[in-house]
Amino acid sequence: MMQRRFLLQALASLAGSATLAPGLMAQTRPQVEVWKDPDCGCCKDWVSHLEASGFQVRVHDSGNAQARARLGVPDKLGSCHTAQVGGYALEGHVPARDIQRLLKERPKAVGLAVPGMPVGSPGMDGPIYNGRKDPYDVLLIQADGSSRVYQSYRA
Repeated sequence: MMQRRFLLQALASLAGSATLAPGLMAQTRPQVEVWKDPDCGCCKDWVSHLEASGFQVRVHDSGNAQARARLGVPDKLGSCHTAQVGGYALEGHVPARDIQRLLKERPKAVGLAVPGMPVGSPGMDGPIYNGRKDPYDVLLIQADGSSRVYQSYRA
């Protein structure tokens, strides 16, 4: 009788942990919060790029300029969407691998920016561009508003 009760408790415990596993897995994925225009296709493509790279994304279809100002991203580095992850700002079409590097290295900085909308960057790489890839830089934004190249992408 004791063994049967132990077996039932063990099975119940396993069933409970299997139910919790997806929730625990989701919590370990970095959460990115994005502010963008509701009709912007390249922003949607960038969000898909992040999700495919293991990020959990929450999207707001407004508030891009306000988020940029609140997070300390200079207007001169602006793009079509602003995001936040792990205490850092993200502006524009920042590749997922650079976001992962940022979260691993944790530099003292405001965040990362890809100013403008360079063709070939994630979200700006759809079939409409016929494989075109313009060179661009991912910039590390400093607290004083200055920036430096964090990663270069050359054609």
